[in-house]
Amino acid sequence: MSNLHILVVEDEDAIREMLVMALEQTFMVSAVGSAEQAIQALAEDRVDLMLLDWMLPSISGIELARRLKKDTAQKDLPIILLTARGEEEDKIRGLEIGADDYVTKPFSPKELIARIKAVLRRSGKLGESGQVTLGDITLDAEQHRLTIAGRSLDVSPTEFRLMQFFMTNPDKVYSRTHLLDQVWGRSVYIEERTVDVHIRRLRKILSEFEREELIQTVRGFGYRFSITG
Repeated sequence: MSNLHILVVEDEDAIREMLVMALEQTFMVSAVGSAEQAIQALAEDRVDLMLLDWMLPSISGIELARRLKKDTAQKDLPIILLTARGEEEDKIRGLEIGADDYVTKPFSPKELIARIKAVLRRSGKLGESGQVTLGDITLDAEQHRLTIAGRSLDVSPTEFRLMQFFMTNPDKVYSRTHLLDQVWGRSVYIEERTVDVHIRRLRKILSEFEREELIQTVRGFGYRFSITG
């Protein structure tokens, strides 16, 4: 499963649940039923793409999209509008306010995932090869390979996922709880100290390359991965 986080904003319970089920095997997914809840979710967590229903109660989806595109903090958030409105003028209206794509209901889950991946690639969040490179460190998700200056690191699947999350989210501080949610998953109950154990193991492996300082402890907050010091 990718570490990319999709926020579904859909007020109809059945459609919202269907979307979560369709996407959760490929992405991390959270879902809300209103624009107000979406704004709150964006303030609390990192979101890589929003699936946004046009017809929402109170604040409509297209109005929310317009507001987000004017918001300095959220203007680069990729947005795909979901709607039963298939008229050409509606599609043009959605794209003109800044939406990245437009999917008309009903749609197949495979088509939706393909459209999401296309938007993520265009936005630079999803590399064609699944590779992430920071300095001389390269992580290849498809080959499950992590290298420093061309030398392979022997890491466990959990440590690989932890490095993948760090390398795709560098220079940001994350709490142990957030790391548990992002790397282990929200449905798994694991104590927070498990994060510390895996961080120690990862630092020990990195120390063989004199790179243990890449994972920094931010006292009272959590951990940060940075190649800039």
